[in-house]
Amino acid sequence: MLKTALTQLFDIRVPVVQGGMQWVGYPKLVAAVSNAGGIITALSQPNPTALRQAIRETRALTDKPFGVNITLLPTINPPDYEGFARAAIEEGVKIFETAGNNPGPLIKFFKSQGCLVIHKCTTIRHAKSAEKLGVDVLSIDGFECAGHPGEDDIGGLVLLARAAKELKIPYIASGGFADGRGLAAALALGAAGINMGTRFMCTVESSIHENIKHKIVQSTEHDTIHIFRTLHNTARVFKNKVSTEVVAIEKRPGGAKFEDVRDLVSGQRGRVVYENGDPDHGIWSAGLTIGLINDIPTCQELLERMEHEAEEIIGNMSSLVTPKAKL
Repeated sequence: MLKTALTQLFDIRVPVVQGGMQWVGYPKLVAAVSNAGGIITALSQPNPTALRQAIRETRALTDKPFGVNITLLPTINPPDYEGFARAAIEEGVKIFETAGNNPGPLIKFFKSQGCLVIHKCTTIRHAKSAEKLGVDVLSIDGFECAGHPGEDDIGGLVLLARAAKELKIPYIASGGFADGRGLAAALALGAAGINMGTRFMCTVESSIHENIKHKIVQSTEHDTIHIFRTLHNTARVFKNKVSTEVVAIEKRPGGAKFEDVRDLVSGQRGRVVYENGDPDHGIWSAGLTIGLINDIPTCQELLERMEHEAEEIIGNMSSLVTPKAKL
């Protein structure tokens, strides 16, 4: 059994947290993962009332801890962040994951309600700022992650080692993790656990279309692409007809504005991908871990396998150390 600051703080067995994942983090998956640490994504719900219902559905499926993710998006018409936060608090949620710009007011509110807060960030400087705001755990996102890896292009190996040296509170590793070997590596780098998104998309309990799950299994680490690089809002997504077209538009002489690709990158088109199973219908997130995913297990099978793999690898590491010869 693995015992870390994360398992103790959140009263979970396996030090694995499910990433929020818009259009993916629904009650069935969250409940299945909650033996470790499932996260509902508030922004997958159309309004705070719908979030209340999702929380109740999740609670009916599990008595284990789970949380709610609220990501602060750069958008002209922002969601009702305050409404989502209050709805979750009123439903008794005690674990939150925050991400995005200016999380201070949200973090302050959650802490005033006695909640535990994980904040996701892609740089050590942002992690230190969140640490000062009083978060309990940091989620450090390396360049390998799906979604937004920031603009510094620093891989997890260096980023996590820096975190071990410079952060005073527990942190979990995010981006590039899909198996027990990755979990063991993250723990060796000083993390208290890992955050997985793409790997949980490809499980029995995930609500996305079976065609997309099989597409992930068939793909390799070469099948993702970065969009919005020229707009300084980099996002790693699955490489398909739409994302390739977006990159081509960005490379045009004179560059591109968001308005030039707005229709192509519509979140609603991405949602349809998960519902109808056409991988080329829109933009959808996928991390480099698609190169490590070869099956579609239940969440329980996956977590038990990862726990066993990590324990075995950590146990075998001791054999690498031999006593120094006496002089």
